[in-house]
Amino acid sequence: MRLHNFVTGVIAVFLPVAAYAQADDPLSLQSDDAQWVLPGKNYAGTRFSTLNKITADNVKNLKVSWSMSTGTNQGHEGAPLVVGSTMYAHSSYPNYIYAIDLSKEGGHIIWKYTPKQDAKAVPVACCDLVHRGLNYSHGKILFATLDAQVIALDAKTGKEIWKAKNGDPSKGETITTAGLVVKDKYITGISGGEFGVRGHVTAYDINSGKVVWRAYSTGPDEELRLAPDFNAANPHYGQKGQVTSTWQGDAWKRGGGTTWGWYSYDPTLNLFYYSTGNPGTWNPDQRLGDNKWSMTIWARDPDTGMAKWGYQMTPHDAWDYDGVNENILADLTIGGKKVQALVHFDRNGFGYTLDRTNGTLLVAEPFVAVNWAKSIDKKTGRPVEDMSKRTKQGVVTKDICPNAMGGKDQQPAAFSPKTGLFYVPTNNMCMDYEATEVKYTAGAPYVGANVAMKPGPGGELGELIAWDATTGKKVWGIKEHQPCWGGVLATASDVVFYGTMDGWFKAVHAKTGKLLWKHKVGSGIIGAPMTFLGPNKKQYVAVYSGVGGWFGLPVSQDLPSNDPYAALGAVGLAYKNGLDKDTTKGGMVYVFELE
Repeated sequence: MRLHNFVTGVIAVFLPVAAYAQADDPLSLQSDDAQWVLPGKNYAGTRFSTLNKITADNVKNLKVSWSMSTGTNQGHEGAPLVVGSTMYAHSSYPNYIYAIDLSKEGGHIIWKYTPKQDAKAVPVACCDLVHRGLNYSHGKILFATLDAQVIALDAKTGKEIWKAKNGDPSKGETITTAGLVVKDKYITGISGGEFGVRGHVTAYDINSGKVVWRAYSTGPDEELRLAPDFNAANPHYGQKGQVTSTWQGDAWKRGGGTTWGWYSYDPTLNLFYYSTGNPGTWNPDQRLGDNKWSMTIWARDPDTGMAKWGYQMTPHDAWDYDGVNENILADLTIGGKKVQALVHFDRNGFGYTLDRTNGTLLVAEPFVAVNWAKSIDKKTGRPVEDMSKRTKQGVVTKDICPNAMGGKDQQPAAFSPKTGLFYVPTNNMCMDYEATEVKYTAGAPYVGANVAMKPGPGGELGELIAWDATTGKKVWGIKEHQPCWGGVLATASDVVFYGTMDGWFKAVHAKTGKLLWKHKVGSGIIGAPMTFLGPNKKQYVAVYSGVGGWFGLPVSQDLPSNDPYAALGAVGLAYKNGLDKDTTKGGMVYVFELE
């Protein structure tokens, strides 16, 4: 029997081809590179494919095979799924879902689903009306909506199987994450850190829609779901009984720590990984203490929700360094030892490499210009701050790098086990920051800061870099005029794909960064490329265009340019850098093939 070989960077999986026809779960299907069944390609979140028909030599012959409007104009993050001969695409609000028949020329819409949503979600959604993607499992499409519903659809017909309510938009609770299916559970998070939301992750039974467990980011231990051996390997990272004591009074009840980023899972360790965002409010003087467990990488048992370990990257965050970015799982050799690693590129500008079995910090180095901290103390895990860059109420702290949008925002990196490198889309921006007093009112903004954005060193706002996570060093970089706000795809043929906010979809060489091909699309790219084999056995590459997200919000929402502090500081820098001259809004799916 013929075997199919796929390397994820964590493990090599060998399964009989005949098994793929019978298997209908993500754990089995992730190993078939003809398909793309998980938001990050696989549970490790590597966004790496072994498909090699598109090579460094012939990628110059890529052309548009077909394209399709999604019907919405706000930012398009995430990537489509491909299951068998069907593509499942999504849009920004109102979160249209499309099933597209790939066996027909140019794609043919099988069904379209439009969720009924609470319009109150629109004005309370921070940073554009984006959506990060879908999940597939056992004949179901599972996803969340902007108004915090969780929905399961029949993948063949688009009919609702069940739906549940995961949050309340009247309190500022929304959802933009793709979530993740693990076994018989769909795990999703919550957005709304700028509205005093208390962050959590919640597991739903994929068959019934019933809540199996919920784990909060802040609050009493029993609601945090800390295992008896929590942080056993690193007790100095934090233990039980410390959360409420690291907040003033009951501030943890509106403490942020939202969970709108990317999730990953190690089936061998049976650990689910995600990160939490900024504490509320942005004014650090109103919430003295470490503010656990905001800004934290978590490892939990997906069956019970119990946390094995947690590592807080930015205690008492004073800069809005939302910590929700992806955690990529890869087996690496560090200091001559093989390590089951987790690699995380944080908004605070540091690239972290941890032992994913117990959370031990191994490497922490800046991957962009950083001046708020001098280093990360690997013994304590804490940053060594430059206190002159600590923000305060009533004081304008100038020239903090990176800015609140971070050294990298949600745009997911990729890892190639062939080169051993991580390909990271980054931002090069700094800021002036003034904390202001704010009072909490349910459903009203709970920000407490004025932020002025400015270019980082050198002036270019973005750079795609190749990163060695075993040493914490950059191997090569490609400067971009606008922030690199789109995700990355790496392939076994040493081709790396990424998009830019000014609308270029590019292919570069994985080893050198040499530009191999580029194509101008209709709107700026903040989505993540993916690849698959069509029914004709051709390799295709697909990507969303549709400028938006925090930096692109001025264009996607047609904001006036007269207030540089609007959109939490995005308006001033986006217009000054000419984003409105580089691109226009509009959501599209583009599919490319070789001529």
